[in-house]
Amino acid sequence: MNKAELVNAINATGNYTSRTNASAALEDVLAAITNGVSNDGKVQIVGFGTFTKKTRAARTGRNPQTGATINIGASTTVGFKAGKTLKDSL
Repeated sequence: MNKAELVNAINATGNYTSRTNASAALEDVLAAITNGVSNDGKVQIVGFGTFTKKTRAARTGRNPQTGATINIGASTTVGFKAGKTLKDSL
């Protein structure tokens, strides 16, 4: 499912007067999750899952074309752990 299909699914619930309102609601939820993870480091939606900020240490890797060793810098990423309700629905 892509973003447009998700907006259509949200709009199909009948709780929104238009696709534009459903899209705005989705944008607001995604912005709140992004803001929560970047500021607090964790957003937990009970039953669905938990988004957490994770840091990756610097490491060495290999260029797949040349085989040369390269240094990969430290970075920050987002992790997701599925909640019980989501796992059980699968």
